[in-house]
Amino acid sequence: MSETSNAPLVAVIGAGPAGLMAAEVLSRNGVRVEVFDAMPSAGRKFLLAGIGGMNITHSEPLDAFLGRYRTRREALAPLIGRFSPDALRAWIHGLGIDTFVGSSGRVFPTEMKAAPLLRAWLHRLREAGVQLHMRHRWVGWAEPSDHAQVLRFETAGVERLVQADAVVLAMGGGSWPRLGSDGAWVPLLEARGVRVQPLQPANCGFDADWSAYFQERFAGQPVKSVAIGLRSSHDGALQFRQGEFVVTQTGIEGSLVYALSAPIRDALAAEGSATIWLDLAPGWSAQRVTDELMRPRGARSMSSHLQSKLNITGVKLGLLRECLSKDAFADLTQLAKAIKALPLRLTRTRPIDEAISTAGGVAFEALDAKLMIKCLPGVFCAGEMLDWEAPTGGYLLTACFASGAAAGQGALDYLATMAR
Repeated sequence: MSETSNAPLVAVIGAGPAGLMAAEVLSRNGVRVEVFDAMPSAGRKFLLAGIGGMNITHSEPLDAFLGRYRTRREALAPLIGRFSPDALRAWIHGLGIDTFVGSSGRVFPTEMKAAPLLRAWLHRLREAGVQLHMRHRWVGWAEPSDHAQVLRFETAGVERLVQADAVVLAMGGGSWPRLGSDGAWVPLLEARGVRVQPLQPANCGFDADWSAYFQERFAGQPVKSVAIGLRSSHDGALQFRQGEFVVTQTGIEGSLVYALSAPIRDALAAEGSATIWLDLAPGWSAQRVTDELMRPRGARSMSSHLQSKLNITGVKLGLLRECLSKDAFADLTQLAKAIKALPLRLTRTRPIDEAISTAGGVAFEALDAKLMIKCLPGVFCAGEMLDWEAPTGGYLLTACFASGAAAGQGALDYLATMAR
């Protein structure tokens, strides 16, 4: 659509999945769309996330899927209900990209990469008339004119003003500053009276204050066939989740840790530290572990005995020695209990710029049902700018796509209302 068109103009700020999806919804409904982003090219975080295999969504039943959003399930359910994981897969197929379901239930493009998908998508958007303006950093508003939004951008060392009939903000959280998600929008919205929950690391690692020996010997090593237990806030019972994680120089990270990062972070905020419990032999019953340990070991060392009877060696053995006193390690009863529930004290979350995603953001209570900011008519929010979080596994991207589509539709409805 040409720039001389009389169609209304919507400015989308942020060229990630949420912003581009809003642009698609708007452009296919006859609205002029201009997308602005501070980075030199679109979808930078999306591309980086796809380097190790583009996990686009998950195939589990919708009720279980929605449960991954914890306290924001109710807010996200209608958005994802309108743009479900199945709808997302169908949309990808419409771009000429096939998908498949992996053994874990995660859904991937057949090529396992984000770049082909993004190229096809950007081509379709440009064909629809969407204009992309890179290296445009949004720095707030000028004074509004009637119902229009007058936006200020810094580009090439100068300020540019853009007047739009509506705005979709989709600038991400604060966890990837080098890719554009730096949270610089927070004070801009707060200055306008928008309620923003503090940004916090999500899907993040944690510090464990290792000894120098353990740090030097085991940093970088994966811990496989393990479970992590957390005490229930309801009854104090240990609830375990199995997977794997990695020992780092400062603590722990990896998929199993990310899946539990929200309750661990909450415990740290409440108590100042958090204790998790490691089950180093999740396939064995406590009684079997005890029986094997109690077998005579003759002249063998305890380390050899553990390796021979329970296949505990390397980093798992190191964890036992790191977290237990010498007396406890030598006591077979205490050692058996520790193999099934080894306490590991975590002291801090890693910094927000190391996290995969962030919690916090624009509160849903500050928005109407169409994702418009109540105190800023005509301004909509989508993606990680909103106050929600989810584990890795396709849940993050699905909610970004779904909220982008919802914000785009919300802007369409707003424009229709204003035209009456």
